[in-house]
Parts: sequence; C-alpha cells; structure tokens
Amino acid sequence: MAPPSRTIVSLLPAATEMAFALGLGDQVRAVSHECDYPSGVGSLPRITRPALKLEGLSQAQIDQAVSDRLATGASLYEIDEILLRRLAPDLILTQNLCAVCAPSDLELGPLAAGLDPAPEVLAFSPSSIADIFENLDRLGRSTGTLTAAQAVTARAQQRLEAMSSLLSDGVPRTRAVFLEWVDPVYGAGHWVPEMVQLAGGFDPLGRPGVDSVRTDWEDVLQAAPEVLILSPCGLNLSRALEEGRALFRRPGWDGLPAVRSGRVFAVDANAYFARPGPRVSEGVELLAHLLHPELVDWRGPADAFAPLGHA
Repeated sequence: MAPPSRTIVSLLPAATEMAFALGLGDQVRAVSHECDYPSGVGSLPRITRPALKLEGLSQAQIDQAVSDRLATGASLYEIDEILLRRLAPDLILTQNLCAVCAPSDLELGPLAAGLDPAPEVLAFSPSSIADIFENLDRLGRSTGTLTAAQAVTARAQQRLEAMSSLLSDGVPRTRAVFLEWVDPVYGAGHWVPEMVQLAGGFDPLGRPGVDSVRTDWEDVLQAAPEVLILSPCGLNLSRALEEGRALFRRPGWDGLPAVRSGRVFAVDANAYFARPGPRVSEGVELLAHLLHPELVDWRGPADAFAPLGHA
C-alpha cells in the first residue's frame, strides 16, 4: 500500500533536493526562493523571500549587511504567511543549523502553531556526512519512503567508499584549503572538511563538525595550500569566480603554492558543498578530481568548477 500523500512546504534547498530524491516531488507545494534543483522545482510557488537587498553588493558588503541585521535579532528571511495558510501544509521542512542559510524552526514556530491543524515540522541540523544521511532517513520515516531513503543513502555511500578506497592506499594527501567565503575569509566547517578528507586531501584550516569561522589571511599563507578551493556559500560558479578575484590583492597571494602551480579553483557551492543533501557524494568526487586529477576524472557538469586564473 502506498503511503498517504503529504502536503509539503520546503524552506530549505537541501530539504527540497531530498524530497525530490525520495520521489516526493509531486507532494511539494511550495519551496524557498533559493530552491533551484532539481528542474521540477522551477514551477513551484516561492514561499520565502530575502529580507535584505544584496544584489550588486560585494562579499564584504554582504557580510556586513548580514552581520548588522543579525545583531538586531531580525531574520534574514520573510515567509509568505498568506500562501502558507492557503496551502495548509501538514509537513514543513526547515533547518536549525544556521541563521544565514534559511528560516529556522524558531522563526517558523509562531506561524506553524497558528495553522489548524498544526503541521509536522522537520528541522535539519547536520554537522557531518553521517548526519546528512540521517536526515534523509528522518524524511523517509516521516513520509513513508524509508526504503527509498535507504536506497539513496546506499548509492551515495558506495560512491564515497569507492573514492576513499581509491585514494587511501599509498596516495599522498594533497594539502588543500577550502574557503567558504573570501572577503572576509572563512575556512571550511561542518561536513566539508570530511569531504576533503574522503577526496584524498587535508585541510589544515578545516573545522569538522562545527561552524565555519572567520580566518586570518595570514593563516591561509601559513597553510601554504597546494590546492585552494573557493566555494562562497550561496553562490554559483560565475559569482564565485567574480568574487574570488578579490584575493589577487591579498599580500602574499602570488607566493602561495596553489597560485604558482595554477591550482586555484572556484566551484559551484550551491550544487556540491553548501547544501547538505544527496549530492554530497558528487561533491567528494569533484574534490577528488581537483586534488588528484591524475587518478580521478570528473564526469559531472562542465560548469561545476573552473580555474580562477591569475591577476
């Protein structure tokens, strides 16, 4: 017997990807303004909008605007309450990991409590790859699609194990620095350092399992990365390339080993790193190609990464 159909609203791009991966796409009634994958989300109503106008701002200006607003206790997002009430969802997908990423369950609380009947709220807060798979299972249990969730997880884990096996026997680890923001500089946190490890690298500035934090540029210089990955959170490849050029003006830039060898890459953060969802295994494969191109080919989209080039 098929599980009962749900009326799902997703406030989180990663959760939207998970829902579609579990075959729940026809039950998703609205998504966040940032949801752009898979292609089926394009026609769905948008139930959130940004509270700040950030178009045209530099990374430094965005960082300042976001910090200023958060300091007031205000949210970075607005939820369309009228649409929410009209849809009357019985399941809302959100997060409680990061105030910058999407509306949190705390922000949603009063709105959800005002719905009759009150919906189930699943709030995800992954800090590791294992947590990402656990979130898939939670969604599967809630929607009667646990078998599908386990199948998605098994396929992803097989790909991760294949990369780990290929790069574990006698393959020297590549010294890599992964930046989640470039002005100011933020190192990698949460699941990303684990992804670097699985891809045959070592990030001396990574903070596995905890928040990404501001990092001094001097720390990047001292890390002397052989490969430098620029993955500004929330940006696609073209924006990452544009913003990454600000690093050309940093003191010591030309002396970095990664710069001297032409191994500075911008990546599509939204697709492979910033959203903790089913594509985490593809992100590891992309990193493995950038760190060990002689061993790992990249068979994914051509616009997943690009070399930053030179000043």
